[in-house]
Amino acid sequence: MKAIVNGKIILKDRIVEGKALLYSDVIEGIVDPTAVPADAQVLDAEEKYVSPGLIDLHIHGYLGKDVCDGEEESIRTIAGGIVQNGVTGFLPTTMTVDGKVITKALEVCRSLQEESKSWMGAQILGVHAEGPFINPKKKGAQDEKYVLKPDAALVKEYKDIIKLITLAPEMDEDFAAIREMRKDTDVVISMGHTDADYETAMAATTVGVRHATHLFNAMSALAHRNPGVVGAALNSDVSVELIVDTFHVNPALYPILYKLKGDKLCFITDCLPAGGLPDGEYTLGGQKFVSRGIECRLPDGTIAGSILRLNKGVWNVYSHSDIPLYECVNCASLNPARVIGQDARKGSIEVGKDADLILVDDLWNVEKTIIGGTVRYEA
Repeated sequence: MKAIVNGKIILKDRIVEGKALLYSDVIEGIVDPTAVPADAQVLDAEEKYVSPGLIDLHIHGYLGKDVCDGEEESIRTIAGGIVQNGVTGFLPTTMTVDGKVITKALEVCRSLQEESKSWMGAQILGVHAEGPFINPKKKGAQDEKYVLKPDAALVKEYKDIIKLITLAPEMDEDFAAIREMRKDTDVVISMGHTDADYETAMAATTVGVRHATHLFNAMSALAHRNPGVVGAALNSDVSVELIVDTFHVNPALYPILYKLKGDKLCFITDCLPAGGLPDGEYTLGGQKFVSRGIECRLPDGTIAGSILRLNKGVWNVYSHSDIPLYECVNCASLNPARVIGQDARKGSIEVGKDADLILVDDLWNVEKTIIGGTVRYEA
């Protein structure tokens, strides 16, 4: 038995002080400090926050490595880097690139998934396939020459490892592929990199679309005569993800989105290989981009992903809004776990759930990351 004492424990609906957290490989209980077993291994949190581990649904790379490298070393490096940011589980995210590159990346992630449960890095919870079934008009930093019409075959072949797929519903005639994916797999279908109008997007949510990829970015905007995909995402029951680096979306929208979407709001990084590295020129899916400050852009000025660390994403929202800290944490832990159907085991500090925990200071710098009860990182 292990115990964390003298910490501020972040639960899904409140923050608890003056209690001890008991755990093994799972959460065993929250008790008075006097009830900690005499033979327990005790960790003094020194008044830091004890939070559930963070889950990133959308991350392309870190420390110079790209998921689409299709190499085990790249996935290991990414996982070992982001665990330092409090990420205990993640979906390595592919791009709109050559089909053979995508399948190689999927196979590498599949082969490493079991090992990732015990390595010194964040756990692979599945893969997010961002494309290649997108609209070229909203390609963003994706490569147009590899865009394909939606086809359920690829998703069905890799339905064991793909947990989330981003596609443009308007590119799917009669929503045939969406219907097939929904019928034959448990993969969460997300609308993104899409120029659909409001009516098409709303119709897509009735046949299988359940999520929206990086809300506001690379999708038809909210306008008073054409609410677009943004309007459909806000006016339907889909979950949404938000890049919370204060650049992709103005922080003034954080509290508005929280009020509208509640427990269906998920924070993501959309982090690129430049994450964790100095400003400079890097590549993403074979395309060059420049990282400067908190901005990443292609040579033509197109905004790419981010270099955000998810722990700082939580801090960004908390410090720019009146959203309670525990709700900010939910948006980066429990809500993402729920999207991919893993909330029975992950995403919050509750008895019986996996002991995926982080200790963070008042500015949300990560001091320690624990996965399955084992310390995987300490500053």
